[in-house]
Amino acid sequence: MQNKRLKELENKPVPRLMWGFFWPSFIGMMANSLYNIVDRIFIGQAIGAEALSGVSAIFPIMIVMTAFGMLIGIGASVRVSLSLGRKDIQNAQKILGNTVILILIVSAFVTAVGFLIKEPMMRAFGAGDATIQYANDYLNCILWGVVLHQFGFSLNAVIRAEGNARIAMYSMLLSAGINIPLDALFILYLDMGVPGAALATIISMGVLSGWVLVHFRSRRCVVPLETRYIGLQPGIVLGILSIGVSPFMMQSAHSVVQGLFNFNLIKYGGDLAVGAMGIISSIVIIIITSIIALNMASQPIIGYNFGAKNLLRVKETLKLAILTATFISTAAWAIIHAMPEMIVKAFITGNDELIAIGVQGLRLFLIMLPIIGFQVVAGNYFQSVGKASTAILLTLLRQVIVLIPMLFLLPPMLGLKGVWLAGPVSDVIAAIVCGSLLVVEWRRLNRLAAETDSAT
Repeated sequence: MQNKRLKELENKPVPRLMWGFFWPSFIGMMANSLYNIVDRIFIGQAIGAEALSGVSAIFPIMIVMTAFGMLIGIGASVRVSLSLGRKDIQNAQKILGNTVILILIVSAFVTAVGFLIKEPMMRAFGAGDATIQYANDYLNCILWGVVLHQFGFSLNAVIRAEGNARIAMYSMLLSAGINIPLDALFILYLDMGVPGAALATIISMGVLSGWVLVHFRSRRCVVPLETRYIGLQPGIVLGILSIGVSPFMMQSAHSVVQGLFNFNLIKYGGDLAVGAMGIISSIVIIIITSIIALNMASQPIIGYNFGAKNLLRVKETLKLAILTATFISTAAWAIIHAMPEMIVKAFITGNDELIAIGVQGLRLFLIMLPIIGFQVVAGNYFQSVGKASTAILLTLLRQVIVLIPMLFLLPPMLGLKGVWLAGPVSDVIAAIVCGSLLVVEWRRLNRLAAETDSAT
C-alpha cells in the first residue's frame, strides 16, 4: 500500500491524480460543512430568527476550535507529506505519534479556557440580551466535545496527506450522515431546541474520532500509529506548529474579524443583521470549502514532489489549482447574484426584515468573490512547501491588516452597507499583493527546476 501511494504521488499524471484526490476531499469537506449549515437551517426554520442569531454569535468561537485543529492537523499533514517525499516512513510515524499527544493537550486547554471566558466571549461576538440564552445553550454542549472535534479534524488531514483521500471522504460522509438525522430527531421530534442541535454535532464528531483512530491501526494506512512513537519530541512539535501556525492565524484572525463584524452589525443593523451574517457565512463556508478541498487535493502532491525535488510537477499542480479555484469562485458568484432571495429563504421564512437584510448582505459582501479563489490556493501552496512566513503574510493581509481598518472606516460613512463592503475592499488589495508574490515564486521555481536539470 505504501509503495503504491508513493509511486502515484511521484509518477501519476497530475490532472488525474489531483482530480482523484479532489472529489473525495470535496465530498468529505462538504459533508463536514453540513455540521454548521444544517444546524442553522433546522434552527432557523424550526425555532426562529432569534435562535438563529444566537447560534450565529457562536460561529466565531467554532472558528477558533477549527483554528486549533488546523494548527495541529495541517501542520502534521504537511510534515508527513514532506517525510513521505523523502521516503522517511519512520519520521512520518513519529510525527503522527506527536500529533496524538498534541491533540489531547490542546483540547484540554481550549475546553478549560472556553468555559472560563464563556460569558464575555459570547457578548463580544454579538450575543445580545434576546439571543444570549440560545448562544449559551449551544456553546455549553460544544465545549465538552472539543477533544472529539480535534481528533476527527486533525487526524483526517493526515489521512489525506498519506494519499488516502477516499478514506478521508468516507470519514466525513459517515460523520455528516449521522449528524443530519440526529438534528431532525433532537430538534423536530424530541423538541430539544438549540441544545439538541449541539448534541447531534458532538455525537457525530465522536463517531468521526473513533473512525480515524481505527484507520491508523489498520492495514489500509500508509503511516501506522505505533505506541512507541506516541509522545512529545520538541523538534517534531516545533516542526508541526511552524507549519500549522499559518492556518491557525488565518482562522483565529477570521474569528476576531467575525466578532468585529458582529459588533458593527448589531450597531448598524441590530440582532437580525447578525442572523443575516450567519446565513451569509454558511454560503461562504460552502464556497471556501470547495477551494479548501482543492487545496487538500493539491497539498500531498505539492508537498511530496517539492520534497522529492520534482519541481515541474509542483508547478503543474499549482497552475491547475489556481485555474480551478478561479472557476469555482466565479461560478459561485454568478449563482449567488442570480438568486440571492431564494438562497436566504432556505434558512429562514416568515421574517421579511431578516430576508431583506440577508439579500443585501449577500450581494455586497460577496461582490468580489471571483478574485478570492487564487488567494486561498496561494496561501496553501506556500504552506505546503514550508514557507510559513509568506503564507502567514497573505493570511493576515486579507483577514487582518486591511480588513480591520476597513471595518472601522467604512461603517461610520456608509452604515450597514459599509459593514458588508469592508470584505470586498480588502479582497482587492490583498489580491494585488498575492498576485505579485505568486509571480516571484513562479520565477523561483523555474530557476530551481533549471538548476535541478543541469545537476542531473
